Amino acid sequence: MADALLLRAIRGKARSLNLNGKKLQRVPGAVSGLTLLSTLLLKGNRLCQLPDDVCALSNLTVLHLGNNLFEKVPEQIKYLRCLQRLHLFGNKIMEIPAAVCEGLENLMFLNLNNNQLEHLPPEICKLQRLENLSINHNRLKDIPKELCLLQGLCELHLGDNQLETLPEHMGYMTNLTELYVFRNKLTCLPQGLDQLRKLRILDVAGNQIQAFPSGMHEVPLQELYCEENPLLQKEPLPAVQEEEILSLKGWLPRNLEHPHFVQEQTARLILKHIQSRDSILREQIHHYPQIKSILSGRNVCARCGEWFLDMWLDCVKFVDVTKKMKTSSNLKLLPLKVVFCSYKCFNERNGDTFGVAVI
Repeated sequence: MADALLLRAIRGKARSLNLNGKKLQRVPGAVSGLTLLSTLLLKGNRLCQLPDDVCALSNLTVLHLGNNLFEKVPEQIKYLRCLQRLHLFGNKIMEIPAAVCEGLENLMFLNLNNNQLEHLPPEICKLQRLENLSINHNRLKDIPKELCLLQGLCELHLGDNQLETLPEHMGYMTNLTELYVFRNKLTCLPQGLDQLRKLRILDVAGNQIQAFPSGMHEVPLQELYCEENPLLQKEPLPAVQEEEILSLKGWLPRNLEHPHFVQEQTARLILKHIQSRDSILREQIHHYPQIKSILSGRNVCARCGEWFLDMWLDCVKFVDVTKKMKTSSNLKLLPLKVVFCSYKCFNERNGDTFGVAVI
């Protein structure tokens, strides 16, 4: 059957060839002679590699290799520079060679669902035209920060993996409209997520999230799925004495010479200076990458707006989102993280903000 299809394609100078489900163990040699092909469908076979002469298919825009036996993304794909859609779901892929990303500057759609990936190469940032990336049902343990350089990405699917964190720089992905990170091991979401002003669908179901980033209620979400998370509930407890409030954080320096206190005060002084464009420290800090990295994790006080390093107290406020978006589990009040730089600012907070106590 496959031979008959190939013969017909050769005679007709075909632009599309469907060899799905033919039990092929190798790609027939005649395929490389079909240089006008724009679509090649090889789904549901027994392929574990591609021939080197596949690079002759210079007009190929769609390649379907789903449900085969590949253990890594075949490196020959990097020569298919016109490729726009690549399906590799349902294989046994454990590796994406860095070199593969170098030649796929026109790739817009990549499906790697149902494989065995644990990591992504930093070079994935070279897929600058990518709009849809799907890596559901893998074994991903981390996401490289370079992924956030894909500013054209509209849909990102990372569900059912082993992610404990997401990159802090996700706010750079300004065109993202759909983000799926269901069934991972996330305990929090990056603060930059509230900068995604085109985000319409967010699925974080089945994680360990207690509260969302502070500006999340300003993101124009239409759908939010967050069932099976231990979200904080609006159940305030009395705490009338200062010591009780401070104990919520779990540490309190007993004297001003405490190393932690000195480090925090130093950090606050530096952070205050580098906010000024004319500051000498602002220029010099670039020469100390380790210090710059530490200070990049700064917080902003919800009351006074000052920058500080260590969260003095975990707080939460609740925002009614029933009229703004469709939510799972009839969620009405969205818990948002709020941070304060001091007891003074906490004491001056609005009445809808609460300290988070561990009971």
